[in-house]
Amino acid sequence: MRRSRWSWVIFAMGLAASSPAAAQQRPLVTQDPEVVGSGIVLIEGGIDYGHDVFYPVTGLEGSLWRLPILGVSVGLGPIVEVQLDGGPYNRLSITKRHGAPLSHTVTAVGDTTHDVEDLVFATKIRIVSETPSHPAFGLRFATRLPNASQESGLGLNTTDFHAQLLVGKTVQSIRIVGNIGLGILSDPTNATNQNDVLDYGASLARALKEGIEVVGEINGRASTRSGTPPVGTESRGIFRVGGRFTRGTVRLDAGLLLGMTSRDPSFGFTAGATYVFKAFTVK
Repeated sequence: MRRSRWSWVIFAMGLAASSPAAAQQRPLVTQDPEVVGSGIVLIEGGIDYGHDVFYPVTGLEGSLWRLPILGVSVGLGPIVEVQLDGGPYNRLSITKRHGAPLSHTVTAVGDTTHDVEDLVFATKIRIVSETPSHPAFGLRFATRLPNASQESGLGLNTTDFHAQLLVGKTVQSIRIVGNIGLGILSDPTNATNQNDVLDYGASLARALKEGIEVVGEINGRASTRSGTPPVGTESRGIFRVGGRFTRGTVRLDAGLLLGMTSRDPSFGFTAGATYVFKAFTVK
């Protein structure tokens, strides 16, 4: 847990240094190819709840609270953005314990367990700007760090890498975004093994009136392994629908989610807020 504490100390220092802001796409997770802009800082905060979440590596099942989910995005230039996302407290109310490859490593007793959220560091680059005749294109590279522990039952103790192509186009009052890419996931039970997955996402955001949008998406991953994939690297997917209200530099959001596999929550919700400001000038 020492590694997790130090990671969160660094994360908190980064938030304090950059002041308030947020990721520009809550409650969606599909990434828009447009970046936040030179010297712009966004900070997001929110809560997530998932019912009937299953952890196949450690065998735990229950209701998961993520309190809060935090993120900061910083525009380093007109086409480059860096992102840091995570959360200091995940709490699982355990309803079932199943036999699993690493269930013997779980030290949590009773009907609850908690840990930090894994940190995700990412870089997004817009490579083609949007015009009336073609969409915007971008690339995103992300690494998930193993901050949550296997002992809590919530962590995999593995590091993953993702590379995605991002596409986005506005058609009248509708913003359409798509993601496709490769995820390299380490096998939690065998350090020499991995599984390559197809990352995907598709989202729509419809402006109803000034400052009010309805949004929806499908986002997940599909295992490319023939046969049974390594435990913990299976296909996953979430369907989200919700809304956003923006006034000035502040955005409020809320959404409902439905899991697309037996490992995802059967249902859940998310709610949060976003703030954006000009932090520095890029010369």
